[in-house]
This record gives sequence, structure tokens and C-alpha cells, in this order.
Amino acid sequence: MSESDESLLTRMLDGNEDAFVTLYRRRQGAVYRFALHMTNNVSAAEDITQEVFLALIENGRRFDPTRGKVLSFLYGIARNHALRRIEKEWRMTNGDTVEDCAGDEDVLNGLMRRESIDRVRCAIVTLPPVYREAVVLCDLENLTYEEAAEVLGCAVGTVKSRLNRGRIILAEKFARLANGIVL
Repeated sequence: MSESDESLLTRMLDGNEDAFVTLYRRRQGAVYRFALHMTNNVSAAEDITQEVFLALIENGRRFDPTRGKVLSFLYGIARNHALRRIEKEWRMTNGDTVEDCAGDEDVLNGLMRRESIDRVRCAIVTLPPVYREAVVLCDLENLTYEEAAEVLGCAVGTVKSRLNRGRIILAEKFARLANGIVL
């Protein structure tokens, strides 16, 4: 049986480097995916992931096991960093809608699956952040409503409401897309 995240965090905060490495390897992928879904930017997701684990080293003693799991704590840190980045990006573009979501990948790869995934990511990144984070946590990261509520610091009903509204907005975007209207 593997050591719990909470135990690894405690040992990490006591200076055990191996505990940090184990915790990082275990949770880095989930934090990165969350940041990528929130920003649709590989570089930003990498930066946010690094910032999350640096923040864990500096502020890990703020973790309270009575309020949730270490992964929820990490998602919360990632959420704060992602929202700051999104807000900064929004201010820099004066509120313009994100238009170019293709990223650095080769657009000529020809795979329909890849194209569909890119369209979904593009649509998700255009959602207002409160809906985006609910969709990312529940639909893409497969967190329960309760786990998402812990991360977001709100009631389960609020998560359900935001998720429902986010899904409606996405459905409307895809309906417009199907009718030849750009997202």
C-alpha cells in the first residue's frame, strides 16, 4: 500500500526531499491537466504546475486535512494561479474573445479526433472562469460534486448549477458551430 498524500506532505514539510518527489510525481499530472484545461496553453500549464508545487513548499503548512484532501488543496492553488493568469490575459486583450486556440500543434495532423478535442478545448477556454472551472473539474478531471465544491470553496449546489450552466453554454456554442457560426 502506498503512503498517503497527507503523510508525504507532512514528511515533505519536515524536509524530506524524497517525500516531495513522490508527491510531485503522483499529483503533477492532475495539476498540469487542470491548468491546461483552464488556460488551453501548454506553457501556462507548465508554469502553473511549477508554481503550485513551489507554493506547496512555501505554504504547505496551511493545508488542513479536516477541510479536504491534498489533491483538493493542490487544485485550489492551481485554480488561483490559473484565474490570475486568465484575468491578466483578459486585461491585456481588453476583453476580446479568445480566437486562436490551435496552439503549437501541427494543424495538418489530419486526425478527426484531434480536431474534435481542439474544438472542445477552444470552447471550454471561452467559458467564463466560474463555469470553466466546474466543467474542467467535474467533466474533465472526474471529480465528484463534493470534491469540486472543496476545491472551489462553495456549496455542492453551486457546483451543480455552474456545471449545468457551463454545459448549456458549451451546447449552444457547438450548435452555432454546427450551423457554420464561429465560436
